[in-house]
Amino acid sequence: MTGTLLKIASLRIVAVGAVAMAIGWAGMASAQEPTSIKIGWSISKTGPFAAGASVTTLPNYQVWVKDVNDAGGIMLKSIGKKLPIEVVEYDDRSNSEEMIKAVERLATQDKVDFILPPWSTGLNLAAAPVFNRLGYPHLAVTANTNRADELTKRWPNLTFWLGQPVEIVDGLVELLTKLRTDGKIGQNIAMVSVADQFGIEQSTAARDGLKKAGFNLVYDKSYPFGSQDMQPVLKDAQATNPDSFIAFSYPPDTFALTDTAKVLGFNPKVFYVGVGTAFPMYKGKFAAGAEGVMGIGGSNADLPGVKNYIQHHKAIIGREPDRWASPITYASLQVLQQAIERVGKIDRAAIIKEINEGSFETIIGPVKLKNGQYKEVWAVGQWQGNDFYAIAPFKQAGARAPIVPKPAWQ
Repeated sequence: MTGTLLKIASLRIVAVGAVAMAIGWAGMASAQEPTSIKIGWSISKTGPFAAGASVTTLPNYQVWVKDVNDAGGIMLKSIGKKLPIEVVEYDDRSNSEEMIKAVERLATQDKVDFILPPWSTGLNLAAAPVFNRLGYPHLAVTANTNRADELTKRWPNLTFWLGQPVEIVDGLVELLTKLRTDGKIGQNIAMVSVADQFGIEQSTAARDGLKKAGFNLVYDKSYPFGSQDMQPVLKDAQATNPDSFIAFSYPPDTFALTDTAKVLGFNPKVFYVGVGTAFPMYKGKFAAGAEGVMGIGGSNADLPGVKNYIQHHKAIIGREPDRWASPITYASLQVLQQAIERVGKIDRAAIIKEINEGSFETIIGPVKLKNGQYKEVWAVGQWQGNDFYAIAPFKQAGARAPIVPKPAWQ
C-alpha cells in the first residue's frame, strides 16, 4: 500500500513538473518575442546646438516615427509581423560628455535596438567610436568632415550624408569661378568661420580651393563658438570691400551675421552664410531681405518626393522643414527602415552591411552609398522667392540659375 502511494505521488510530481516546464517554456518564448522596436536618441534640446537640432533633426525623428507607427510598424520577417517603434529620448544639452553618457545608457541600460545620431559635426565625431564599440549603425547625417573616407574605413557602421567640406567647397568655388568668368563678380573674397570642427574644416578647404582658383582672400577670420556680437568681424570684412562674403557659421551666427550686415549696409554681390540659411525661419525673419542670400546646401524643391515631404512635415510639426539636411535626414531613416525590413530581424551587423551595400528609394530619389557616403550632395543654395533652391554644383540635375548680384537689403 505504501509503495503504491509512493508511485502515485511520484507520478503526480512528474506530471506537475511537466506542466510547469511547459508553462515555463511558453513563458520564455512569449518573453523572447518582441512587442516593439526600441529606438533611442540623444539630441540637443537645450544649449547652443538646440537651434539646429530643433529644426533639422528632432522633427524628422518625430515625423518618421509617426509615419512608421501609423503604417503599423516595421516589418520583421523573422516573426512574420510589423512592430511599432518605442522611443527613448535624452537631452545631451549640447555637450559631448552628456551625449556619450546618454548613448552608453541607451545601449547598456535601456537596451534599445537602434540609436539615432546627435546633431552637429562635433557631436557626431565624438559619438563615432562609441557607436562602433557598441555595434550600432551610425547615420551621421549632420556631420561634415574631410576625414570621412578614413573614418568609414575604420568604422564600417558609420555613414555620412552631407558630403565632405572639400566637396561643399568645390561646388562653391566652381560657382564663384563661373560668376567671375561671366563678369558678375571680381576676385576679392572675405571669409569668416566659427572656431569649431565644422568651421575649421570648411574654412581650411575653402582657403585651399579659393587659392587654387586664383581668388584673392582679402579677409580671413575665425570667431569663437557661441559669439553673439558679429559687428567686429563684419566691420573689418566690409572695410576690405570684397565682391563676395563667405561665412561658415552655425544657425545663431548665421542669423546674427545677416542682421548685422543689414544694419551696416554691407551688401556684397555674393552674400553666403552657413548652417541655418536653409531654415524656413530665416525666410520668415528676413522676408524680402532673404532674396538672393546664398548658403550651404539646398535641395531640389521640384522633386515630387521633396514637395510632398515638405507639406507632410508642416502638417505634423506645424512648420516647414529646412531645405538642406532635413530631407536627407528623413531619407536616411527610410534607408534604415528598408535595411531592417530586408534583413528581417534585429541583426545590427547585417543591417549595417545592407545600409552600405543596398540601393534604396527615398523622398530625395534613389540612394546608394559609396564608401559609406551619400555623394549626390548640394553645395550651395539660394533664396529665390519663397524657396531655398540648390544652385551648385550647377551641372547637377535640378540646379537653378543663381541671382547675382544679390539685391539690396530690404
